[in-house]
Amino acid sequence: MLPKVCHIYRAGSKSTSELKKEARSVDADFILLCVDESVPHLYPMSVDRMIKVADSVSASIVYSDYRLISDDSVETVVLIECSDGGVLRDDFDYGPVLLVRRSCFVEALGKCDADYRYCALYAAILIMSCSGKLPFHISETLYEIKKTDNRSAEQKMFDYVDSVKELRQRECESAVTLYLGMINALVGVNDEPVVLSGDFPVEASVIIPVRNRVSTIADAVNSALAQTTDFDFNVIVVDNHSSDGTTEYLRSVSDSRLVHIIPDELHLGIGGCWNRALQDARCGRYAVQLDSDDKYSTDATLQRIVDCFHEGGAAMVVGSYMLTDFDGNEIPPGLIAHREWTRENGPNNLLRVNGMGAPRAFATEIARRYPMPDVSYGEDYAMAIRISRSYRIDRIYDCLYLCRRWKGNSDSALSRDKINVNNRYKDMLRTIELNARRKK
Repeated sequence: MLPKVCHIYRAGSKSTSELKKEARSVDADFILLCVDESVPHLYPMSVDRMIKVADSVSASIVYSDYRLISDDSVETVVLIECSDGGVLRDDFDYGPVLLVRRSCFVEALGKCDADYRYCALYAAILIMSCSGKLPFHISETLYEIKKTDNRSAEQKMFDYVDSVKELRQRECESAVTLYLGMINALVGVNDEPVVLSGDFPVEASVIIPVRNRVSTIADAVNSALAQTTDFDFNVIVVDNHSSDGTTEYLRSVSDSRLVHIIPDELHLGIGGCWNRALQDARCGRYAVQLDSDDKYSTDATLQRIVDCFHEGGAAMVVGSYMLTDFDGNEIPPGLIAHREWTRENGPNNLLRVNGMGAPRAFATEIARRYPMPDVSYGEDYAMAIRISRSYRIDRIYDCLYLCRRWKGNSDSALSRDKINVNNRYKDMLRTIELNARRKK
Protein backbone atom coordinates (compact mmCIF):
# COMPACT_ATOMS: atom_id res chain seq x y z
CA MET A 1 0.00 0.00 0.00
CA LEU A 2 1.40 3.40 -1.02
CA PRO A 3 1.88 6.13 1.59
CA LYS A 4 -0.79 8.78 1.80
CA VAL A 5 -0.18 12.08 0.02
CA CYS A 6 -1.50 15.49 1.06
CA HIS A 7 -1.50 18.73 -0.93
CA ILE A 8 -0.27 22.18 -0.01
CA TYR A 9 -1.48 24.76 -2.49
CA ARG A 10 0.18 28.11 -3.33
CA ALA A 11 3.33 26.85 -1.60
CA GLY A 12 5.55 29.32 -3.41
CA SER A 13 3.82 32.32 -1.83
CA LYS A 14 3.75 31.07 1.75
CA SER A 15 6.12 32.00 4.56
CA THR A 16 8.37 29.59 6.44
CA SER A 17 6.05 29.58 9.44
CA GLU A 18 2.98 28.98 7.25
CA LEU A 19 4.61 26.07 5.43
CA LYS A 20 5.88 24.65 8.71
CA LYS A 21 2.43 24.75 10.26
CA GLU A 22 0.75 23.10 7.30
CA ALA A 23 3.45 20.45 6.84
CA ARG A 24 3.31 19.46 10.50
CA SER A 25 -0.46 19.16 10.46
CA VAL A 26 -0.79 16.76 7.52
CA ASP A 27 -1.01 13.03 8.01
CA ALA A 28 1.09 11.75 5.12
CA ASP A 29 4.53 10.50 4.22
CA PHE A 30 4.68 12.79 1.18
CA ILE A 31 3.37 16.24 0.35
CA LEU A 32 2.49 17.43 -3.12
CA LEU A 33 3.48 21.10 -3.26
CA CYS A 34 1.50 23.11 -5.80
CA VAL A 35 3.80 26.10 -6.17
CA ASP A 36 1.58 28.79 -7.64
CA GLU A 37 -2.13 29.58 -7.81
CA SER A 38 -2.80 27.16 -10.65
CA VAL A 39 -4.35 23.80 -9.81
CA PRO A 40 -2.68 20.99 -11.77
CA HIS A 41 -4.51 18.14 -13.40
CA LEU A 42 -2.56 15.06 -12.36
CA TYR A 43 -2.56 12.19 -14.82
CA PRO A 44 -3.64 8.73 -13.60
CA MET A 45 -0.96 7.06 -11.47
CA SER A 46 1.34 10.11 -11.69
CA VAL A 47 1.59 10.57 -7.92
CA ASP A 48 2.26 6.85 -7.52
CA ARG A 49 5.02 7.20 -10.10
CA MET A 50 6.58 10.13 -8.23
CA ILE A 51 6.54 8.23 -4.93
CA LYS A 52 8.06 5.10 -6.42
CA VAL A 53 10.84 7.12 -8.06
CA ALA A 54 11.49 9.04 -4.83
CA ASP A 55 11.83 5.77 -2.92
CA SER A 56 13.96 4.12 -5.61
CA VAL A 57 16.54 6.93 -5.69
CA SER A 58 16.15 7.92 -2.01
CA ALA A 59 15.15 11.45 -3.03
CA SER A 60 13.57 14.00 -0.74
CA ILE A 61 12.18 15.96 -3.70
CA VAL A 62 11.08 14.90 -7.17
CA TYR A 63 9.67 16.97 -10.04
CA SER A 64 8.64 16.18 -13.59
CA ASP A 65 7.91 17.59 -17.01
CA TYR A 66 4.35 18.75 -17.70
CA ARG A 67 2.00 20.13 -20.32
CA LEU A 68 1.04 23.80 -20.46
CA ILE A 69 -2.49 24.25 -21.78
CA SER A 70 -3.74 27.46 -23.37
CA ASP A 71 -6.87 28.23 -25.38
CA ASP A 72 -5.27 27.36 -28.70
CA SER A 73 -2.20 25.26 -27.95
CA VAL A 74 -0.62 22.51 -25.87
CA GLU A 75 3.07 22.81 -25.01
CA THR A 76 5.11 20.07 -23.39
CA VAL A 77 7.46 21.75 -20.92
CA VAL A 78 10.73 19.88 -20.62
CA LEU A 79 12.67 20.82 -17.51
CA ILE A 80 16.36 20.26 -16.79
CA GLU A 81 18.17 18.15 -14.23
CA CYS A 82 19.06 19.84 -10.95
CA SER A 83 22.82 19.86 -10.32
CA ASP A 84 24.88 21.10 -7.37
CA GLY A 85 25.07 24.44 -9.15
CA GLY A 86 21.43 24.40 -10.22
CA VAL A 87 20.02 24.13 -6.71
CA LEU A 88 21.87 27.34 -5.82
CA ARG A 89 19.95 29.30 -8.43
CA ASP A 90 16.90 30.92 -6.87
CA ASP A 91 15.00 30.86 -10.17
CA PHE A 92 15.61 27.19 -10.92
CA ASP A 93 12.49 25.89 -12.66
CA TYR A 94 11.09 22.78 -10.97
CA GLY A 95 7.72 23.37 -12.57
CA PRO A 96 4.51 24.15 -10.66
CA VAL A 97 4.42 20.79 -8.81
CA LEU A 98 6.95 19.12 -6.50
CA LEU A 99 6.61 16.00 -4.42
CA VAL A 100 8.51 16.27 -1.12
CA ARG A 101 9.13 13.80 1.65
CA ARG A 102 7.23 15.25 4.60
CA SER A 103 9.76 14.40 7.33
CA CYS A 104 12.64 15.98 5.38
CA PHE A 105 10.52 19.03 4.53
CA VAL A 106 9.54 19.66 8.15
CA GLU A 107 13.14 19.21 9.31
CA ALA A 108 14.42 21.67 6.68
CA LEU A 109 11.84 24.30 7.58
CA GLY A 110 12.91 23.97 11.21
CA LYS A 111 16.53 24.70 10.29
CA CYS A 112 15.73 27.94 8.44
CA ASP A 113 17.46 30.84 10.19
CA ALA A 114 14.52 33.21 9.62
CA ASP A 115 10.80 33.23 8.93
CA TYR A 116 11.19 33.89 5.23
CA ARG A 117 8.26 35.67 3.64
CA TYR A 118 9.25 35.53 -0.01
CA CYS A 119 11.65 32.61 -0.42
CA ALA A 120 10.56 30.00 2.12
CA LEU A 121 10.36 27.22 -0.45
CA TYR A 122 13.76 28.10 -1.96
CA ALA A 123 15.36 28.07 1.49
CA ALA A 124 13.77 24.72 2.38
CA ILE A 125 14.91 23.11 -0.89
CA LEU A 126 18.47 24.30 -0.25
CA ILE A 127 18.54 22.83 3.25
CA MET A 128 16.99 19.56 2.05
CA SER A 129 19.88 19.35 -0.44
CA CYS A 130 22.60 19.64 2.21
CA SER A 131 22.87 15.86 2.47
CA GLY A 132 23.81 15.67 -1.20
CA LYS A 133 20.38 14.39 -2.29
CA LEU A 134 19.36 16.94 -4.89
CA PRO A 135 15.83 17.29 -6.29
CA PHE A 136 15.39 14.49 -8.81
CA HIS A 137 14.01 15.19 -12.27
CA ILE A 138 11.64 12.62 -13.77
CA SER A 139 11.85 13.02 -17.53
CA GLU A 140 8.21 12.14 -18.01
CA THR A 141 5.09 14.26 -18.52
CA LEU A 142 3.03 13.57 -15.41
CA TYR A 143 0.47 16.39 -15.28
CA GLU A 144 -0.93 19.40 -17.08
CA ILE A 145 -1.74 22.92 -16.02
CA LYS A 146 -3.49 25.90 -17.57
CA LYS A 147 -1.30 28.73 -18.82
CA THR A 148 -1.87 31.95 -16.87
CA ASP A 149 1.18 34.07 -17.76
CA ASN A 150 1.28 34.86 -21.47
CA ARG A 151 4.41 37.00 -21.39
CA SER A 152 7.54 35.91 -23.25
CA ALA A 153 10.68 34.77 -21.45
CA GLU A 154 12.32 38.06 -22.41
CA GLN A 155 9.48 40.02 -20.78
CA LYS A 156 9.85 38.00 -17.57
CA MET A 157 13.62 38.45 -17.47
CA PHE A 158 13.57 41.53 -15.24
CA ASP A 159 10.66 40.67 -12.94
CA TYR A 160 13.00 40.73 -9.98
CA VAL A 161 13.57 44.50 -10.10
CA ASP A 162 10.18 45.52 -8.67
CA SER A 163 10.02 46.49 -4.99
CA VAL A 164 8.62 43.18 -3.70
CA LYS A 165 11.17 41.20 -5.68
CA GLU A 166 13.95 43.31 -4.14
CA LEU A 167 12.85 42.10 -0.70
CA ARG A 168 12.86 38.56 -2.04
CA GLN A 169 16.41 39.09 -3.32
CA ARG A 170 17.55 39.97 0.19
CA GLU A 171 15.90 36.89 1.63
CA CYS A 172 17.37 34.64 -1.06
CA GLU A 173 20.82 36.00 -0.24
CA SER A 174 20.31 35.10 3.41
CA ALA A 175 19.10 31.61 2.47
CA VAL A 176 21.96 30.82 0.10
CA THR A 177 24.50 32.15 2.61
CA LEU A 178 23.09 29.80 5.26
CA TYR A 179 23.27 26.89 2.81
CA LEU A 180 26.85 27.62 1.72
CA GLY A 181 27.86 27.72 5.36
CA MET A 182 26.19 24.36 5.98
CA ILE A 183 28.14 22.69 3.15
CA ASN A 184 31.44 24.43 3.99
CA ALA A 185 31.54 26.47 0.78
CA LEU A 186 31.25 29.99 2.18
CA VAL A 187 34.03 32.38 1.17
CA GLY A 188 35.04 35.73 2.60
CA VAL A 189 35.93 38.89 0.73
CA ASN A 190 39.60 39.58 0.12
CA ASP A 191 39.88 43.30 0.87
CA GLU A 192 43.55 43.49 0.00
CA PRO A 193 44.06 45.87 -2.96
CA VAL A 194 45.28 44.15 -6.10
CA VAL A 195 48.89 45.01 -6.88
CA LEU A 196 49.41 45.19 -10.64
CA SER A 197 53.04 44.83 -11.64
CA GLY A 198 52.94 44.68 -15.42
CA ASP A 199 53.63 47.44 -17.92
CA PHE A 200 50.82 48.37 -20.27
CA PRO A 201 50.76 50.60 -23.36
CA VAL A 202 47.60 52.43 -22.19
CA GLU A 203 45.66 52.64 -18.96
CA ALA A 204 42.45 51.13 -20.34
CA SER A 205 41.07 49.29 -23.35
CA VAL A 206 37.43 49.11 -24.36
CA ILE A 207 36.86 45.57 -25.67
CA ILE A 208 34.18 45.05 -28.36
CA PRO A 209 33.74 41.56 -29.84
CA VAL A 210 31.64 41.75 -33.00
CA ARG A 211 30.23 39.59 -35.75
CA ASN A 212 27.85 40.97 -38.37
CA ARG A 213 26.59 44.07 -36.58
CA VAL A 214 26.89 46.62 -39.37
CA SER A 215 23.77 48.43 -38.17
CA THR A 216 25.11 49.02 -34.65
CA ILE A 217 28.91 48.80 -34.62
CA ALA A 218 29.41 52.45 -35.55
CA ASP A 219 27.34 53.57 -32.55
CA ALA A 220 29.36 51.33 -30.23
CA VAL A 221 32.76 52.41 -31.59
CA ASN A 222 31.85 56.11 -31.59
CA SER A 223 30.55 55.81 -28.02
CA ALA A 224 33.87 54.30 -26.94
CA LEU A 225 36.09 56.75 -28.85
CA ALA A 226 34.08 59.70 -27.47
CA GLN A 227 35.09 58.96 -23.88
CA THR A 228 36.76 61.85 -22.07
CA THR A 229 39.57 60.73 -19.78
CA ASP A 230 42.71 61.97 -18.08
CA PHE A 231 44.57 58.85 -19.24
CA ASP A 232 45.37 57.17 -22.54
CA PHE A 233 43.03 54.47 -23.80
CA ASN A 234 42.28 52.50 -26.93
CA VAL A 235 39.35 50.56 -28.34
CA ILE A 236 40.02 46.94 -29.32
CA VAL A 237 37.43 45.50 -31.69
CA VAL A 238 37.73 41.77 -32.28
CA ASP A 239 36.01 41.29 -35.62
CA ASN A 240 34.93 37.66 -35.71
CA HIS A 241 34.99 37.35 -39.52
CA SER A 242 32.00 39.55 -40.26
CA SER A 243 30.49 39.29 -43.72
CA ASP A 244 27.86 42.07 -43.69
CA GLY A 245 30.00 45.20 -44.05
CA THR A 246 31.15 45.42 -40.41
CA THR A 247 34.75 44.70 -41.42
CA GLU A 248 34.73 47.37 -44.10
CA TYR A 249 33.37 49.94 -41.67
CA LEU A 250 36.06 49.17 -39.10
CA ARG A 251 38.77 49.49 -41.74
CA SER A 252 37.41 52.91 -42.67
CA VAL A 253 37.82 54.36 -39.16
CA SER A 254 40.90 56.57 -39.18
CA ASP A 255 41.27 57.06 -35.41
CA SER A 256 44.62 55.60 -34.33
CA ARG A 257 43.08 54.52 -31.01
CA LEU A 258 41.01 51.87 -32.77
CA VAL A 259 42.67 48.44 -32.80
CA HIS A 260 40.99 46.20 -35.35
CA ILE A 261 41.73 42.49 -34.85
CA ILE A 262 40.57 39.67 -37.11
CA PRO A 263 41.47 36.38 -35.38
CA ASP A 264 43.17 33.57 -37.26
CA GLU A 265 40.56 31.19 -35.86
CA LEU A 266 37.29 31.07 -37.78
CA HIS A 267 34.83 29.95 -35.11
CA LEU A 268 35.57 31.74 -31.85
CA GLY A 269 32.82 32.43 -29.35
CA ILE A 270 32.54 35.74 -27.52
CA GLY A 271 34.79 34.38 -24.78
CA GLY A 272 37.43 33.43 -27.34
CA CYS A 273 37.29 36.92 -28.82
CA TRP A 274 37.74 38.42 -25.35
CA ASN A 275 40.77 36.22 -24.72
CA ARG A 276 42.27 37.34 -28.02
CA ALA A 277 41.90 40.98 -26.96
CA LEU A 278 43.17 40.42 -23.40
CA GLN A 279 46.31 38.65 -24.61
CA ASP A 280 47.08 41.27 -27.24
CA ALA A 281 50.17 43.36 -26.44
CA ARG A 282 48.14 46.52 -27.06
CA CYS A 283 45.63 45.76 -24.32
CA GLY A 284 45.51 48.29 -21.48
CA ARG A 285 45.89 47.85 -17.74
CA TYR A 286 42.10 47.62 -17.44
CA ALA A 287 39.79 45.94 -19.95
CA VAL A 288 36.26 47.35 -20.13
CA GLN A 289 33.30 45.66 -21.84
CA LEU A 290 31.10 47.15 -24.53
CA ASP A 291 28.81 44.96 -26.61
CA SER A 292 28.64 45.70 -30.31
CA ASP A 293 25.00 46.81 -30.20
CA ASP A 294 25.17 48.93 -27.02
CA LYS A 295 26.55 52.33 -26.00
CA TYR A 296 27.97 54.01 -22.92
CA SER A 297 25.49 56.35 -21.25
CA THR A 298 27.85 59.35 -21.18
CA ASP A 299 31.37 60.29 -22.21
CA ALA A 300 32.47 59.90 -18.55
CA THR A 301 31.80 56.15 -18.21
CA LEU A 302 35.36 54.99 -18.82
CA GLN A 303 36.77 57.56 -16.38
CA ARG A 304 34.29 56.48 -13.68
CA ILE A 305 35.30 52.83 -14.04
CA VAL A 306 39.05 53.44 -13.99
CA ASP A 307 38.70 55.81 -11.04
CA CYS A 308 36.91 53.00 -9.19
CA PHE A 309 39.82 50.67 -9.90
CA HIS A 310 42.32 53.26 -8.70
CA GLU A 311 40.40 54.08 -5.53
CA GLY A 312 39.71 50.55 -4.35
CA GLY A 313 42.27 48.25 -5.91
CA ALA A 314 39.60 45.77 -7.01
CA ALA A 315 40.25 43.04 -9.57
CA MET A 316 36.91 43.68 -11.29
CA VAL A 317 34.41 46.55 -11.44
CA VAL A 318 30.79 46.23 -12.59
CA GLY A 319 28.45 49.10 -13.39
CA SER A 320 24.70 49.48 -13.89
CA TYR A 321 22.77 49.80 -17.14
CA MET A 322 19.59 51.25 -18.54
CA LEU A 323 17.32 49.22 -20.81
CA THR A 324 16.49 51.23 -23.93
CA ASP A 325 14.99 50.76 -27.36
CA PHE A 326 17.17 50.93 -30.46
CA ASP A 327 17.09 54.74 -30.41
CA GLY A 328 18.20 54.98 -26.78
CA ASN A 329 14.81 55.73 -25.23
CA GLU A 330 14.30 54.20 -21.81
CA ILE A 331 12.00 51.17 -21.70
CA PRO A 332 10.63 49.28 -18.66
CA PRO A 333 11.94 48.35 -16.22
CA GLY A 334 14.62 51.01 -16.81
CA LEU A 335 17.72 50.96 -14.62
CA ILE A 336 19.13 47.54 -13.79
CA ALA A 337 21.46 48.13 -10.84
CA HIS A 338 21.71 44.64 -9.28
CA ARG A 339 21.63 46.11 -5.79
CA GLU A 340 21.45 42.58 -4.41
CA TRP A 341 25.24 42.70 -4.71
CA THR A 342 27.09 43.81 -1.58
CA ARG A 343 30.81 43.95 -1.06
CA GLU A 344 30.49 42.01 2.19
CA ASN A 345 28.74 39.01 0.65
CA GLY A 346 28.99 39.46 -3.10
CA PRO A 347 31.12 36.37 -3.82
CA ASN A 348 28.58 34.09 -2.14
CA ASN A 349 25.49 35.82 -3.50
CA LEU A 350 26.90 35.67 -7.02
CA LEU A 351 26.47 31.89 -7.05
CA ARG A 352 22.65 32.15 -6.96
CA VAL A 353 22.07 34.83 -9.63
CA ASN A 354 22.40 34.65 -13.41
CA GLY A 355 24.08 38.01 -13.90
CA MET A 356 25.61 40.96 -12.13
CA GLY A 357 25.31 44.03 -14.32
CA ALA A 358 27.15 45.94 -17.04
CA PRO A 359 29.55 47.20 -18.07
CA ARG A 360 31.98 44.65 -16.70
CA ALA A 361 35.61 45.61 -16.39
CA PHE A 362 38.68 43.61 -15.40
CA ALA A 363 42.21 44.26 -14.26
CA THR A 364 43.90 42.78 -17.32
CA GLU A 365 46.73 41.18 -15.35
CA ILE A 366 44.18 39.21 -13.31
CA ALA A 367 41.92 38.42 -16.27
CA ARG A 368 44.85 36.91 -18.16
CA ARG A 369 45.23 34.32 -15.37
CA TYR A 370 41.66 33.07 -15.83
CA PRO A 371 40.81 32.97 -19.55
CA MET A 372 37.14 33.04 -20.42
CA PRO A 373 35.61 29.83 -21.76
CA ASP A 374 35.28 30.02 -25.53
CA VAL A 375 31.49 30.27 -25.57
CA SER A 376 29.00 32.99 -26.44
CA TYR A 377 26.90 32.83 -23.28
CA GLY A 378 28.09 32.92 -19.67
CA GLU A 379 31.72 33.59 -20.55
CA ASP A 380 31.95 36.71 -18.37
CA TYR A 381 29.99 35.05 -15.55
CA ALA A 382 32.58 32.25 -15.50
CA MET A 383 35.37 34.77 -15.04
CA ALA A 384 33.42 36.77 -12.46
CA ILE A 385 32.69 33.84 -10.14
CA ARG A 386 36.32 32.72 -10.38
CA ILE A 387 37.68 36.18 -9.64
CA SER A 388 35.22 36.63 -6.77
CA ARG A 389 36.63 33.56 -5.03
CA SER A 390 40.03 35.21 -4.60
CA TYR A 391 39.65 38.95 -5.22
CA ARG A 392 37.30 41.82 -4.53
CA ILE A 393 34.75 43.01 -7.08
CA ASP A 394 33.52 46.59 -6.73
CA ARG A 395 30.21 47.96 -7.99
CA ILE A 396 29.00 51.28 -9.41
CA TYR A 397 25.24 51.65 -9.03
CA ASP A 398 24.82 54.67 -11.31
CA CYS A 399 23.82 54.21 -14.94
CA LEU A 400 26.96 53.82 -17.05
CA TYR A 401 25.64 51.87 -19.99
CA LEU A 402 22.71 51.73 -22.42
CA CYS A 403 21.58 48.18 -23.17
CA ARG A 404 19.58 48.39 -26.38
CA ARG A 405 16.80 45.87 -26.90
CA TRP A 406 16.03 45.11 -30.52
CA LYS A 407 15.18 42.15 -32.69
CA GLY A 408 18.83 41.52 -33.51
CA ASN A 409 19.88 40.95 -29.88
CA SER A 410 21.38 37.51 -29.29
CA ASP A 411 19.08 37.07 -26.26
CA SER A 412 15.93 38.29 -28.00
CA ALA A 413 12.89 35.99 -28.03
CA LEU A 414 14.73 32.91 -26.82
CA SER A 415 13.00 29.57 -27.14
CA ARG A 416 12.48 27.40 -24.06
CA ASP A 417 15.04 24.93 -25.42
CA LYS A 418 17.65 27.69 -25.74
CA ILE A 419 16.86 28.98 -22.24
CA ASN A 420 17.37 25.44 -20.94
CA VAL A 421 20.73 25.20 -22.71
CA ASN A 422 21.82 28.54 -21.24
CA ASN A 423 20.66 27.66 -17.73
CA ARG A 424 22.28 24.24 -17.87
CA TYR A 425 25.59 25.83 -18.85
CA LYS A 426 25.61 28.39 -16.05
CA ASP A 427 24.55 25.69 -13.59
CA MET A 428 27.62 23.73 -14.68
CA LEU A 429 29.80 26.79 -14.02
CA ARG A 430 28.29 27.06 -10.53
CA THR A 431 28.93 23.38 -9.88
CA ILE A 432 32.60 23.75 -10.83
CA GLU A 433 33.02 26.82 -8.66
CA LEU A 434 31.10 25.34 -5.74
CA ASN A 435 33.33 22.28 -5.67
CA ALA A 436 36.45 24.45 -5.83
CA ARG A 437 35.24 26.50 -2.89
CA ARG A 438 34.41 23.42 -0.83
CA LYS A 439 37.98 22.19 -1.28
CA LYS A 440 39.52 25.53 -0.39
